[in-house]
Amino acid sequence: MRRVVITGMGAVTPIGLSKEEFWRSLLEGKSGVSHITRFDTSGFSVRIAAELKNFSPEKFFPPKKVRRLDRYTQFAICASREAVEDSEIDLSKEDTEKIGVIIGSGIGGIETWEEQHRKLLNDSPRFVSPFFVPMMIINSASAEIGIEFGLKGPNFCVASACASSGHAIGEAYRIIKDRRADVMLTGGTEAAITPTAVAGFANMKAISPRNDEPEKASRPFDKERDGFVLGEGAGILVLEEYEHAITRGKKPYCEVAGFGMTCDAYHITAPDPNGREAARVIKLALGEARLETVDYINAHGTSTPLNDKIETMAVKLALGEKNARKVAISSTKSMIGHLLGAAGACELIACVLSMRDGIAHPTINLENPDPECDLDYVPNKARKIKIESSLSNSFGFGGHNSCIALKTIS
Repeated sequence: MRRVVITGMGAVTPIGLSKEEFWRSLLEGKSGVSHITRFDTSGFSVRIAAELKNFSPEKFFPPKKVRRLDRYTQFAICASREAVEDSEIDLSKEDTEKIGVIIGSGIGGIETWEEQHRKLLNDSPRFVSPFFVPMMIINSASAEIGIEFGLKGPNFCVASACASSGHAIGEAYRIIKDRRADVMLTGGTEAAITPTAVAGFANMKAISPRNDEPEKASRPFDKERDGFVLGEGAGILVLEEYEHAITRGKKPYCEVAGFGMTCDAYHITAPDPNGREAARVIKLALGEARLETVDYINAHGTSTPLNDKIETMAVKLALGEKNARKVAISSTKSMIGHLLGAAGACELIACVLSMRDGIAHPTINLENPDPECDLDYVPNKARKIKIESSLSNSFGFGGHNSCIALKTIS
């Protein structure tokens, strides 16, 4: 069987516009949550989010391109550029028919949709941009990345809510293993901090209304948690067939060793209270990776009452109570909020960097542990730990579950 490795990564997040800045901020326990600045939140019950406040598209794109790319696609291209540079791959020497792109997004170009809908209602149909549809559609990010680098291999998008980028990375892994490509750019992107999205999430009571303490609003596994915090950004990884990477002289970060996907088939937003399918997806990833347990888990860890409790239960069911209590677990969302379709990719990057540096980043704001969330969540301070294997969990609305297993190269 062909082995699949990670050779490049790029990230634009609320706490860093590169993977290394993102990583340093995670280790420092820096929160990216603050009051929303992208629109007037007067009248909104929730006025906080994890925005990319320092992201200026004009620094990365010419003016015409800025006007023709939704924010979520801008994020994806910027992260992809960093990932390709990090991989040190010379595309001019590669068969671009063997290099593909799979990008996940839960919502896609909602900012463009809202803007053009306002024009339709307030002005007239003739004011709607001719670029409206190609900017808004959810495959725009994967298509634009293909165009950016001239990649002609498999190219499509994945939309499975908060599991989108986990599924995208898993599918890219499968495509390389199945010899349909040698290299894949994959991950996720999201830019859904918009009036409609914030109002919708707030009205369904999914996001935290802790407006007076934004930096403390995302508190996974804490007894006082009251919802996730909406975030935005992108994470992109270069997956590559092992021999292909070695032949061109690139040392991989680690190996993608296993992938699992299941469905709760229970409810459109709530996880199944028995946690069985969340546990099974972990077991599937472990089984393919030929692991019984791991050293580290980057949890889905949303800071919602149900998710954190049931994910804890699922980890115990999958690993067994004894092994589960030995594993260090972090929630990246405690600092960057929930990036929806980009969450899994950014969290997998955190897993890779944890393995590279031998350190688990903290779960911040874990001040009052929930008795029902009783595992080792690396509270509030980063911890040195040898990590030879890790898991990244992603669970989405609709019961979509994904899990990716990583191992050090042997």
